[in-house]
Amino acid sequence: MTGLKSPRTICVTGAAGVVGVATVHELLEHGYRVNATDVSAHPAALPAQWSRADFQYTRADLTDYGDAVDVLTGADAVVHIANIPAPTLLPPARTLSANTTMNGNVFLAAAALGMSRVVYASSETTLGLNFEVPPRYAPLDEDHYPYPTTTYSLSKVLTETMADHISAWSGIPFVGLRFSNVIKPEDYQRFPSYWKDPAPRSFNLWSYIDVRDCALSARLSLEADVTGSSAYIIAAADTVMITPSAQLMAENFPTAEITKELGEFETLMTSERARAALGFEPRHSWRSHVQISQS
Repeated sequence: MTGLKSPRTICVTGAAGVVGVATVHELLEHGYRVNATDVSAHPAALPAQWSRADFQYTRADLTDYGDAVDVLTGADAVVHIANIPAPTLLPPARTLSANTTMNGNVFLAAAALGMSRVVYASSETTLGLNFEVPPRYAPLDEDHYPYPTTTYSLSKVLTETMADHISAWSGIPFVGLRFSNVIKPEDYQRFPSYWKDPAPRSFNLWSYIDVRDCALSARLSLEADVTGSSAYIIAAADTVMITPSAQLMAENFPTAEITKELGEFETLMTSERARAALGFEPRHSWRSHVQISQS
């Protein structure tokens, strides 16, 4: 099945969040109509210029299946970002229940409505974070799955399993995006504080992803010529550190196999499969924003 190469209407869930706002902007800038939704009221974070004919915002609670059907109705495809976004924000059981309920409702509504594509936010946490048990190898790829260590990461593993089956039942392509640690450009100024001690950032092998590249990956996932259900790591091409990547692994995870010769600051969580399947190439790096002399 081909992707959505002509202007279509896309439902973006979680549109009031950091990734959601960037995704709405990316889609509008590329000629899509956007039906946005979130559990909160229309947020100030959404630019005023989005008061336009090709954008509408609806407040909805996606743990309610009726709300999910309502907000998806009229859209050709969905970019589903809405979820509790981290392990420690709410009690573990509530995180698991809310995320799996939201995701199941959106997926089933998309199937019932015959949508042409489902793109959804998964997470790097499905790969074994925080690596209290060291990774088996690096750079990490999609085969280092599933290793959930919290109910948050378990909710994402269960979501990917739901996607596989509902895609098979419905024939709708599902694309999961395993986002690395999402960074806004203004947050890059914090990076020098990481450089003296690598340990605190070892939780995800010093990886990150610029929020604008999250949005890019979502758009490309709508447009890619894919079938079935698949999930991809979405990470920047480099690490957050000024220590060479090979040295970081040798000093912090000496038992992990290094499966290739690493570039000096090459990412240890690779997006090669997203590049091959979706055409995703990270466009942003902190190194163009921060002076190394600040260390």
